Amino acid sequence: MDPEELKYHKEHIWVKINGKKAIIGITNYAQEFLGKISYIDLPEAEMDVEANTELAEIEASKSSFFVVNPLSGTVTAVNEELSETPEIMNEDPYGKGWIAVVKMRSTSELNDLMDASEYERYLEKEIKLK
Repeated sequence: MDPEELKYHKEHIWVKINGKKAIIGITNYAQEFLGKISYIDLPEAEMDVEANTELAEIEASKSSFFVVNPLSGTVTAVNEELSETPEIMNEDPYGKGWIAVVKMRSTSELNDLMDASEYERYLEKEIKLK
């Protein structure tokens, strides 16, 4: 079960809203799909980003994965701890495994994201298609 207070992007990204800032990470489904995460190419702090573009790249035992940025804005912080211990994303994807904080340009893009129940239904459909 995915945390209820978060928003979700169809590319298996979660977003935690804190005012105009959005903390971003990968979902439990994504980390399970990837297997043991061995490396992450983090975004640069102060970098401007657009919604639905690449934010980071993860390398793992089963696959590599482009982390899609769910919201437009400016990266204000990155989780530097992931550079040394990327497996934190496997151990705690919704907590210590966060990737970046983005200061949103507009909160209207939040309307394009799913709540937890919508994401669960989306996952059920996706898994059935595989």
